Amino acid sequence: MSNNTAQLTTIALFCKSAELGSFSNAAQAMGLTPAAVSRGVGRLEDRLGIKLFRRTTRSMSLTDDGRLYFEQCRAAIAQIDDAEKNITGQRGEVRGLLRISAPSTYAHYRLLPRLALFKSRYPLIELDINIANRNIDFVEDGYDVAIRLGEPPDSQLIARKLEDARTGIYASAAYLAKHGIPETLGQLKNKRAHTLIPFVLPSTGKILPWIFMQGGQQTELLPHSTVQVSEGPTGCVVLARSGMGLVQTFDWIANSYPGELTEVLKEFSGATRPFYLLYPQNRHLSVKVRALVDFLIQTSKA
Repeated sequence: MSNNTAQLTTIALFCKSAELGSFSNAAQAMGLTPAAVSRGVGRLEDRLGIKLFRRTTRSMSLTDDGRLYFEQCRAAIAQIDDAEKNITGQRGEVRGLLRISAPSTYAHYRLLPRLALFKSRYPLIELDINIANRNIDFVEDGYDVAIRLGEPPDSQLIARKLEDARTGIYASAAYLAKHGIPETLGQLKNKRAHTLIPFVLPSTGKILPWIFMQGGQQTELLPHSTVQVSEGPTGCVVLARSGMGLVQTFDWIANSYPGELTEVLKEFSGATRPFYLLYPQNRHLSVKVRALVDFLIQTSKA
């Protein structure tokens, strides 16, 4: 075995171990023994002069150097894979596992309804969809793309805007019949007049402000209430549909329940929140990831 071939083999062992989280899992996937995988990764660490993994008796995780090396190696392997497909004429067969992370609201009402069409176009692609209202680590968690509310501060990520989602204030007919229709933003501050149903951001533990358009400018109001929901923002909508109070939500959520929710304070509507598609900037986009990115960008405009 040539030196170059041996190096590629140890890199493949390292990447598989990083992806699957253990030498045992990597060994099973590659038809080797855990000892062989461990020895291969050890040779790679000796050659590089760095530790790639932190090892304990119960767990294994990438070091900072290991994370950086893994990201670069995975990008290189993806480029080699694409090169082989170009040469062998398999470019048209988009295949492989795609791991997607998305928040619950966008996942249930925007992403999931579109994935049937995506699968019909690319039937050989496998989908692993994580629905969670939390930030992810692309290397540690192994995701290809993520959808998040707001542009990320992390400069290591490419952010492609999917849409500016319009918001509105909604309530059930039963609630409005009992408490009346609010006509000014000031009425929302009166706890005795109206019950507001705010959402608590899981990343900060703070209440998400409500946003409005007033005099051509976007303004904010911090909703105070005896009722609040954390982790799952769709719970706010369920409470509003049951007559609990007023909720600010996206139009495409409210419109999913025709006849159940009525928009109020329309003269202050029109404020939007942006959703972005994220992926690491130093990652070569494989054919399968490029197919998903292009599809979501195109269909989000519909």
